[in-house]
Amino acid sequence: MPPLWLLLFIAMAWVQASRFPALVWRHPAAELLGGLLVGGGLLLLALAFMEFRRARTSVIPHQEASALITSGIYSRSRNPIYLGDALILSGFCAYWGAWLALAVLLPLFLFVITDRFIRPEEGRLRAAFGAQYEAWAGRVRRWA
Repeated sequence: MPPLWLLLFIAMAWVQASRFPALVWRHPAAELLGGLLVGGGLLLLALAFMEFRRARTSVIPHQEASALITSGIYSRSRNPIYLGDALILSGFCAYWGAWLALAVLLPLFLFVITDRFIRPEEGRLRAAFGAQYEAWAGRVRRWA
């Protein structure tokens, strides 16, 4: 489940920040930035979950979708939940001053999420919704 991956990566960032203080750089502006990133990520999650609820389809990644959501936040990003997760991870790294974790863990997190969840989801959506999915994917970016 993606939330477990997010928690794992947040925990690794915390370990870097708490166990290797020589690699930490704290600044009040970074703490503010961290808070804004976490808040923005939570907002994206809330907007995405509202669209799932409105469409009455499953938010669970490996279940078949009963509807293709292309409205609301999904008209701007094909993966706002995963984008929100990435913002949350970035925010914790910034808040803790774990810049090395940000530079290493964020790309690794994006790779894991893309490989384990996004690509399989795209395949299922393509199979279930065909041309409708292709048209939406053609106009809306994966990580926008």
